[in-house]
Amino acid sequence: MSGRLSTVKGVTEQKRASAPRATRAGAADQPGYPGRDLGLPETGGGSVASMSRRVGALFIDWLLCWVIVVAAIRPYPADVTYWTLALFAAQDYLFTSLTGFSVGKQLMRIRIVSLDGGIIGPLWGLVRTLLLLTVVPALIVDRDLRGLHDRAANTVVVRV
Repeated sequence: MSGRLSTVKGVTEQKRASAPRATRAGAADQPGYPGRDLGLPETGGGSVASMSRRVGALFIDWLLCWVIVVAAIRPYPADVTYWTLALFAAQDYLFTSLTGFSVGKQLMRIRIVSLDGGIIGPLWGLVRTLLLLTVVPALIVDRDLRGLHDRAANTVVVRV
């Protein structure tokens, strides 16, 4: 039994010795940054957008939809939230499917892109928007900062 234990220890020590070590930022063998596994740059244009930029864009889009509803539709005060949600869903679906931008995303200098390089399209834009509206999938992110709605639609939010 002790022979088997020493073999396991030896293999474990060999793996530790050959594993890349974490070094200062900029080293080629650094354990990773959001987007590295997707082939995206660490910083600048094309890098994964931070959560603060995403939340800022969401806030801007929601506020803009609210202003349009209050100014143009003028519903009963109890119905403003429903109209705002409907307008937000429509603009998010339309802009995501066609361009990957919205007003908030343009102001925050971010964009939704498909991982296969094409446009997101109507089907995946709808899937992504419906999951975004349920809120929870957008809060569950992986190490590339992709929410479940992004993973389902095969998209990522990047800096422009």
